[in-house]
Amino acid sequence: MLRRLSCACTLVLAGSMPVFSAQAADWSLSDVVPISAHSVDRTAPGKQAANINRLGFFSDLKYDASTGTWFALSDRGPGGGVIGYSTRVQQMLVPLHPISGAVLGKPLVLRTILFTDRNGNPFNGLNPTLLNGSPNVLGNSFDPEGIAVGRNGHLFVSDEYGPSLYEFDRRGRFVRAFDIPANLRPVQADGQSNYTDGRGTIVNGRQDNRGFEGLTFNTSRTRLYAVLQDPLVNEGDKGDGRRSRWVRIVEFDPASGTSTAQYLYPLETVDVLNAIDPGTADDFKATDQGRSIGLSAIEAVSDHEFLVIERDNRGVGVEETATPIHKRIYRIDLRGATDVQHVSLAGRSDLPAGVVPVSKQPEVDVLAALRSAGADVPEKLEGLAIGPRLLFGGRVVLVGSDNDYSVTQTGAGEQFDVCVNADNSARQQVPLDTACPAGMDLIPGYLLSFKVR
Repeated sequence: MLRRLSCACTLVLAGSMPVFSAQAADWSLSDVVPISAHSVDRTAPGKQAANINRLGFFSDLKYDASTGTWFALSDRGPGGGVIGYSTRVQQMLVPLHPISGAVLGKPLVLRTILFTDRNGNPFNGLNPTLLNGSPNVLGNSFDPEGIAVGRNGHLFVSDEYGPSLYEFDRRGRFVRAFDIPANLRPVQADGQSNYTDGRGTIVNGRQDNRGFEGLTFNTSRTRLYAVLQDPLVNEGDKGDGRRSRWVRIVEFDPASGTSTAQYLYPLETVDVLNAIDPGTADDFKATDQGRSIGLSAIEAVSDHEFLVIERDNRGVGVEETATPIHKRIYRIDLRGATDVQHVSLAGRSDLPAGVVPVSKQPEVDVLAALRSAGADVPEKLEGLAIGPRLLFGGRVVLVGSDNDYSVTQTGAGEQFDVCVNADNSARQQVPLDTACPAGMDLIPGYLLSFKVR
């Protein structure tokens, strides 16, 4: 673990769709950079929660061509929503080789932007029950997972708790909330909202911790597209979203703040994924289909075409996991897809007659590229951003991983730092903010750099 790669490992998928031209895409993995979990941001003293003096990494990542900077989004903070954390985004400079796109050094945090409401109160990563005293009140509970940058520099941020979509000004001050379609909102059997509890209590809407995971403008910035991580809780065979493969992509009109369409994205089936490495004890089960496989990022290529990351939840992370099988970037096209904002898939895993999902073609097998290079395989590849053009052709595309602040917790809520060994993959938990044993360190964030022609 904790290895750095600097190479030019070319990976071209036969039959893949073009990325930026009319010819087949050529993705070259230029660099894999681990970023120390000891990194700190530029939060002013007194603004950061106790015991949390480290940077959260790449729950999403976007490039702002107008400033030449990158926005690296932190999520709700460590501890799975049980430690108070002022949510934030980092505006960074990422030094890149002008020809290969390799990362030339540690990203530089220019400023840390805290998200606040109109009264200056922070949005907090605590779950709604802990922050607001009730699972039925969302309030300022915020789990930011997707970000897009408007022409005026305003930040559009989607979250998993709601799911919600908010607009903030350049300083991180709340401007407005978008209207969220009723079929996405988590509700109990009595019709009351519930933003904390999961399957069993929630009977309709997004699965717990599976809300809006990625966000992007189209290239003309006339529409915003948010992707859920997984299917809705009540969709799929037996009314169980874990058994469905159909993930909703939600279109919003930024002018009106309302949703205008929904489209269906087909996750790879568990049978297809299990066939990659057949006969192992690590096979996905039927209930892993819409829970352990999902979308984690979206980035526009045009007004109707997008890159998405589809991945499993395996790899280097705060929990020990099975062998990674699936981490790929696909190109999707909305043209010809059916608007399903008024279509329910409750209790079924197939599609109704006449319903057409988005088209989907593979761009690059990120897992294969990492293994070919002998690099670590991060569990949570969640950030995806098309960056600047490179000299002599091509663009840089950065992919970032979420390291969960290198913090895990027991079922009783006790928090621990996770230490790993770079040579033998040994793991050890230590009390929060306690030094790791000799030869071990906290789990880093990873920044992957691709040159794409």
